[in-house]
Amino acid sequence: MRRLRSTDGVSVAVHDLGGGGRRPRPDLLIVHATGFCAQVYSRLAVTLGAEYRCWGLDLRGHGLSVAPAGLDYAWDGFGQDVLAAVRGARLGGGGPVVAVGHSGGGAGALLAEAMGPGTFAALWCYEPIVWPEDVRPLARERAEGLAAGARRRRDRFPSAAEAYLNFASKPPISAFAPAAIRAYVEHGFSVDEADGSLALRCRPEVEAAVYLQAPESDRFSRLAEVACPVTVACGGRSDAVRPALAARIAAALPDGRVRTFDRLGHFGPLEDPQAVAEAVLDDLRSASVS
Repeated sequence: MRRLRSTDGVSVAVHDLGGGGRRPRPDLLIVHATGFCAQVYSRLAVTLGAEYRCWGLDLRGHGLSVAPAGLDYAWDGFGQDVLAAVRGARLGGGGPVVAVGHSGGGAGALLAEAMGPGTFAALWCYEPIVWPEDVRPLARERAEGLAAGARRRRDRFPSAAEAYLNFASKPPISAFAPAAIRAYVEHGFSVDEADGSLALRCRPEVEAAVYLQAPESDRFSRLAEVACPVTVACGGRSDAVRPALAARIAAALPDGRVRTFDRLGHFGPLEDPQAVAEAVLDDLRSASVS
């Protein structure tokens, strides 16, 4: 794990998720959804690792990264975290770098490319949280509900076994692949060595603050600054970024395209990591990234 300085007094953690084989391969950065952390995507990285050296970023306040003072979660900070990971870890070594971003992580990857043109050779974003102006009033209503749910989230468990059983029995995490649930329990919580109890690393108040800030910045107008090829993926069963919205996001990009997974929801990369990773590899090949 590497700890790197971002902005606003924040340090972020970057994890080596492996892959790449014996030959030099492009680096691929995975950027997680709100409330999770890099290593929850380890199963995705297994398949991506056949062609890419995979890294995972813990965004501010998630995993092993530090939360900003006063829970200031203006979303530009996520773009700065992504830039800090690429530049601080010297990903790519001067060669191509690609990123796979999920939900808030997809928005962070898009912001990073807009802030630092040429950072990425290509982006693959599953339901990036990028709201057009006319959608933002509804997004604010949704954010209030998500924040209320986050504040009620159970954040402590007496054991890893009880945490796993809890998540495996309740949506939305119950729809995740078992490996993703196990990784969430193992890496999304800190362990009290004295009694083995677990405490959630992304605190409920942090998750709530992230949701409430989500509709408060105009990320949609910045899509025009993202010149690299971008796949905007979505789940046909999602209640967040539906296919029509994904198409609007892709159309606002200079080089955007849409991919829909009919049977997946908003958490598609964690529901079916194999299918999503295979699609990522296909789309990056089509974008001539190798």
